[in-house]
Amino acid sequence: MRDVTKQHLPEGRAYRNAIGMELLRIEPGSYDRGSESGDLDEQPVHRVRISQPFYMGKYQVTNREYERFDPRHRALRGKLGFACGDDDAVVFVSWHEAVAYCRWLSERDGRPYRLPTEAEWEYACRAGTTTAYAMGDAFPRSHYKNQQHSWYPDPVKTKREFEVVPLTVGQFAPNDWGLHDMHGNVEEWCQDWYGPYVAGEQTDPVGRSDGDFRVTRGGSHSTDPRYLRSAERMATLPEDQHWLIGFRVVLAEPVTTAPLPPAPPYPVQLGVSQTVRMGRSMPAAGAGAEETEGDVGLAHTEKQSRLAIELHVPHSPGETVLAEHEPYFAAPRVYVKLTPSERGPFFRHNHSPYVAETANGDLLAAWFTTNEESGREMKLVASRLRWGQDEWDEASLFWDAPDRNMTGGALWLDETGKLHHICGLGAAGTWGTLVQVHRTSVDHGATWSKARILYPEHGVRTMPIPSLFRMSDGTLVFSCDAETGSTGGSTVWLSDDDGDSWYDAGGLIRGIHAPVAELADGRLLAYGRGDEVHGRMARSLSFDKGRTWTYSESEFDPIGMGQRAVLRRLQEGALFMASFADGMELRDRSGELRPVQGLFAAVSFDDGETWPCKRLVTTDEDGGMWDGGAWTGEFQMDRSHAEPKGYLAMVQGQDGRIHLLSSRIHYCFNLAWIMAGTPGLDESADE
Repeated sequence: MRDVTKQHLPEGRAYRNAIGMELLRIEPGSYDRGSESGDLDEQPVHRVRISQPFYMGKYQVTNREYERFDPRHRALRGKLGFACGDDDAVVFVSWHEAVAYCRWLSERDGRPYRLPTEAEWEYACRAGTTTAYAMGDAFPRSHYKNQQHSWYPDPVKTKREFEVVPLTVGQFAPNDWGLHDMHGNVEEWCQDWYGPYVAGEQTDPVGRSDGDFRVTRGGSHSTDPRYLRSAERMATLPEDQHWLIGFRVVLAEPVTTAPLPPAPPYPVQLGVSQTVRMGRSMPAAGAGAEETEGDVGLAHTEKQSRLAIELHVPHSPGETVLAEHEPYFAAPRVYVKLTPSERGPFFRHNHSPYVAETANGDLLAAWFTTNEESGREMKLVASRLRWGQDEWDEASLFWDAPDRNMTGGALWLDETGKLHHICGLGAAGTWGTLVQVHRTSVDHGATWSKARILYPEHGVRTMPIPSLFRMSDGTLVFSCDAETGSTGGSTVWLSDDDGDSWYDAGGLIRGIHAPVAELADGRLLAYGRGDEVHGRMARSLSFDKGRTWTYSESEFDPIGMGQRAVLRRLQEGALFMASFADGMELRDRSGELRPVQGLFAAVSFDDGETWPCKRLVTTDEDGGMWDGGAWTGEFQMDRSHAEPKGYLAMVQGQDGRIHLLSSRIHYCFNLAWIMAGTPGLDESADE
């Protein structure tokens, strides 16, 4: 193999290489990188000096050019309607494939090719300008290629004939240095790992030494013009490949500047105790405010009931477990603690939580923060309720693929103490173009593995619901919305090899946002939102791990916008359900049958055939007005009224406490509290 890194650059303004690709010489110079008025990751604006000349492709790499390296890629021409012609920009290429192409081209031409650094890319794009785009502060409509917020290829919200555009390179005037399509057409992979900028003048910066995401630049077709600006930064996993990303090459020797260290950890990753508390002893019934080995810090605020009851809970048909507990209910608390800003990093709409208890006893909750649920500004944030503490930490960033939608997710602690995080990663700004990604932590969320894409195709049937668990035969299961609208149902994804590979089971649960649980005989049970049966929430059952489902009417009220139920098998063996009622009648402890509204908890001891124990999740006295956040808003909490809306998530701690999260509020109680029943309107609070 020839050492092409030692070859001299060509002479002259332009160069045509061995495969006929045109490249233009970019002379050294300086510019101000970033934007004071753009996204936060474009700051601080800082002076960058490019010290050496380089040649950059006049056009993005085309199908014809790429397929000389990989003829198999021809089978992807026209996928979803895009990049059909020889001179269309190549798409459906990962960062790794783009790098491999550069190595092949280096061998073919006898000169060193690579991807541009992020700094080189912005320098070449600006071409000496300081405006938002190389052609001014407005992107010309004559250059539009479906420049709008696009849901394509979602079958519910798009029409194919209006969304597919040609990706032919060089159709519009170049920038002042002769480079075409630096704004739009397709995003372009850069060499750098994504990370925050640092202040101060820099020479030939090369980004971070490591990270989760590789930078893309320039924006693409089917994207709002603001994301095509010279300073705009995007990034995604280097394995990702879809119809919005291509690349162009640089002819230059490698940049030898030392990279910056990896981005610092987020606050939620700091100060994480490494004491493993799984297997700790449980507090005795009736333990008071003094903290015990098994107490997670709720004894200071929980309201203890004097009622002790015996729980007869079947784990499986024919089996009964006798346990003695004392009911308790902790004062509700806010876990979404942040200050929103129009520019971030925290936004006004915080929604769709998921939660796990880590092996050190912490509770870890994550959710998305955004201005619009279909916005590219969406980020994942998280908070901890640390073991032994009464209050949640202030929220912190958790994970952020810049300018990609990240709707949906799940956290789960497996049997070995490993923490799993699954979430959606969009091609663009909607939850209609997601893939699921998976990462793990073996130190309670202090550090995380590199994320892995579970299935490479962006699209629907991929928005994760916080319902990740292992079946009794070892199969891993989580549910996903099957469509982007309010109807269309849910599906389950399965892994038979402990998470190495995943597949869509193919069936359809009635209702979106459907949590799933395994029954004693191996069937799957699910309850979803919408797609009701006889005006009631649908009950979906599968005998074949989600390949087919049967449907029936449940006893639960249907739920709608801003509401999501949870379903989980408790440690005691009972099934737990939490949802929302609109005038459901409950018989209280005084024997009176009266209507209640809002969030309720229910348990079943016969695998969901009946739900004999239901209780409104609320304080036993007038709890005043609360703000539920997200779509919920303000509501009254008392003995007849609970939170009217919320996206629910739930985990049961090893100590038996049920931690139920709505869109903003954390409720904590145990099974005995549910079974103690709803207090009567005239019953004293401590009765």
